[in-house]
Amino acid sequence: MDSDVSSSRSASQFSWVNLSRNLMLAYQSFGVVYGDLSTSPLYVFRSIFVGKLQKHQNEEAIFGAFSLIFWTLTLIPLLKYVFIVLSADDNGEGGTFALYSLLCRHAKLSLLPNQQAADEELSAYRYGPSRQGLSSSLPLKRFLEKHKKLRTALLIVVLLGAGMVIGDGVITPAISVLSSVSGLQVNHHMLTNGQVLLLSCVILVGLFALQHYGTHRVAFIFAPIVIIWLISIFAIGLYNTIYWNPKIVYAFSPHYIIKFFHETGKDGWISLGGVLLAVTGTEAMFADLGHFTALSIRLAFAFVIYPCLVVQYMGQAAFLSKKISAIPNSFYDSIPEAVYWPVFVIATLAAIVGSQAIISATFSIVKQCHALGCFPRVKVVHTSRHIYGQIYIPEINWILMVITLAIAIGFQDTTLIGNAYGLACMTVMLITTCLMALVLVFVWQRSILLAATFLLFFGFIEGVYLSSALMKVPQGGWVSLVLAFIFMIIMFVWQYGTRKKYNFDLHNKVPLRWLLGLGPSLGIVRVPGIGLVYSELATGVPAIFSHFVTNLPAFHTVLVFVCVKSVPVPYVSPDERFLIGRICPRPYRMYRCIVRYGYKDIQRDDGDFENRLIQSIAEFIQMEAVEPTLSSSDSASFDGRMAVISTRPTQSSSCLLVSEQENYSTGNTTRSIRSLTLQSLRSSYDDESAQMTGRHVRFHLPPNPGMDPAVREELLELIQAKEAGVAYIMGHSYVKARRSSSFLKKLVIDIGYSFLRKNCRGPSVALNIPHISLIEVGMTYYV
Repeated sequence: MDSDVSSSRSASQFSWVNLSRNLMLAYQSFGVVYGDLSTSPLYVFRSIFVGKLQKHQNEEAIFGAFSLIFWTLTLIPLLKYVFIVLSADDNGEGGTFALYSLLCRHAKLSLLPNQQAADEELSAYRYGPSRQGLSSSLPLKRFLEKHKKLRTALLIVVLLGAGMVIGDGVITPAISVLSSVSGLQVNHHMLTNGQVLLLSCVILVGLFALQHYGTHRVAFIFAPIVIIWLISIFAIGLYNTIYWNPKIVYAFSPHYIIKFFHETGKDGWISLGGVLLAVTGTEAMFADLGHFTALSIRLAFAFVIYPCLVVQYMGQAAFLSKKISAIPNSFYDSIPEAVYWPVFVIATLAAIVGSQAIISATFSIVKQCHALGCFPRVKVVHTSRHIYGQIYIPEINWILMVITLAIAIGFQDTTLIGNAYGLACMTVMLITTCLMALVLVFVWQRSILLAATFLLFFGFIEGVYLSSALMKVPQGGWVSLVLAFIFMIIMFVWQYGTRKKYNFDLHNKVPLRWLLGLGPSLGIVRVPGIGLVYSELATGVPAIFSHFVTNLPAFHTVLVFVCVKSVPVPYVSPDERFLIGRICPRPYRMYRCIVRYGYKDIQRDDGDFENRLIQSIAEFIQMEAVEPTLSSSDSASFDGRMAVISTRPTQSSSCLLVSEQENYSTGNTTRSIRSLTLQSLRSSYDDESAQMTGRHVRFHLPPNPGMDPAVREELLELIQAKEAGVAYIMGHSYVKARRSSSFLKKLVIDIGYSFLRKNCRGPSVALNIPHISLIEVGMTYYV
């Protein structure tokens, strides 16, 4: 009896803690996720009743427009995203790349070249509902896996979605700030068109200039701003509904949609491009899932965002049904004079918050594209030590600022910018629908009939909206297409050139028997030290090694072939990040280290990579002595067998002694630290950079008479090599198309890919390699 009461209390306490956590996350999500969606009332009705629909401005058309907005909000954000799409997370991460990574792990759809069987053993790899596979989905799966062109087409679709999201990062700040500041012009005639534009540009420049501080410095005021904004628009909407036309509640019936299209015909269909602006920013609910939980986002939208937006649009429609002439500035005209200025200030702040959210999301999508090998190397700055995932990319930030200012100055009309905005958002939503249908089949393993029903229902609705948005391409919609096309071309050219370069390395790698034929000395002088040979190859010896040996007949005592690679999971646990193996028999002293990162991992510059690498190799040597499966008498098979080196502390015998020497201007202080395990050594130094603090780490062998003499000798050579110094060897490659290549391939490789390589960050900078220890080997790749 007592045990039942105790378990009931613990369960209720856990439930209460879980609910409290989700409520707190729901509160925080207002300032990050919903800033864009909540500011849509500023420009929706104005964007609907433009062009030929102006001749249909009457009470029935207003009712029909509100009914369209209501059912659009209900079907797409509420039904599709809140109830279905939010469940398709990838280990808690959302967005287009999360769906793509799920598909690549459950079917062989990935075009990443250096995938290994060991990657499938990652704890995050086989994430998702575990159901027995349906035989009906197997033919579709085999069909997609068999045809490379289909897999390439899938990647292009994903890149198109990424390009549209980046385009949103340009368009959202322009339309949001212009719409909020325009209240000073129309209502109170305080500013001219030029002054409104100048003030908007000043706000935009300030917004982008503050990005390098990171959102965490001002994030604490984001949620209150949006909440005050939501309360304001809810109250105004409720007041307008009661004061102007309570009969607007009848428009909840879809019957008014039929009447709207019966009256407006083709003009009403074209006006759908304005209706879809009511759901712009919906994709952020899924894309920002990694910062919150699905339950917190559901709670925030269903109980706060959705009712506030519905009531606000209802109030605007009630006001406009009695004041048709106010459509060009419907939001600000519908505000009671007594609260005009407070609402104007809050609207401007909310527009800035919404712009900030989409800019941060653009940084994240660029980072994910780069991790999947689809974007040139850029500088990624982690702006917060406490909030993981908040990043800043200087190059992208200034490019976005220039393009945003160009759009604001070039158009000066929120209706034209809204046409581009709606096209970009609806394209991303339709891509999400298509990917979600594949997830239903391959990941959730539902029937193809259910997936087809989902695709047809939501695809039809979004397809109708997209067709309307496409009709407005000449009236500003072309901006989204041009931006998405430019970014998609950049991403595809980079991915194509990187894949061709990797294939060249793969087909020209050094045969292992060539190394074995040289003997342990490799036929050259072995100088003291450790040589870290960087390559994209996960197996084999890269061609730059033979090229280096041919031109310089001396090499280091210990060689480590390092491969830094991305895997199709959001995060790789530090316990699974390092794979260590041996190349050639033990006397050669050659090892391989594969460092794995997920597409949302941040490669921190902690300055301790060398020490962690030495510790990992030392642990591998000790593991190899006690686990026969890691060693083999067949020398020809010495490549590819890797061991995961965990950083989790375990109770095992000590492997090494470590002494640290910190250099100060007043003298040297030396202190020794004795570790119980190699893993605890590594974890004790993860938080602080050895290079930044001037700390010099030295390794010593512990007095262990029971240690295998061969293991002791190898560990001693490893320590001596570390004391002699570490050199980083990288290829300085020039990629050119073969003479027999087609004109298009020469254009892509010789001009496009070469230009991107020359103007992006070098691999040594991206990998935080110290310049003083870098050795570059020049090579020309004919692909």
